[in-house]
Amino acid sequence: MSEFKRISPQQAHALRQQGAAVVDIRDPQSYALGHISGSQHLDNYSLADFIARADLDAPLIVTCYHGNSSQSAAAYLVGQGFSEVYSLDGGFELWRASYPADVAQDAAE
Repeated sequence: MSEFKRISPQQAHALRQQGAAVVDIRDPQSYALGHISGSQHLDNYSLADFIARADLDAPLIVTCYHGNSSQSAAAYLVGQGFSEVYSLDGGFELWRASYPADVAQDAAE
């Protein structure tokens, strides 16, 4: 995959069950109030460390509020060497509506 792909919450849910990682690029306060279970908050401060530790060949799903900002972040991550990157259409808001039982709170996860 030379570019990222946009996927629905249903496709993302299936990918997660196969072991895909999820990164959330929203602000820390929004992330703390609710995020996809098992996701990692990613911002300018944690980005370099995340890239250094990540498996560049593993599937990676990027989420934001509504699925717009995640597209730019997904494109950036492809440029950093990630080979299988997805942007979540509808972002966290659509995920929360689709999978309310798969939402966690607090940043300690």
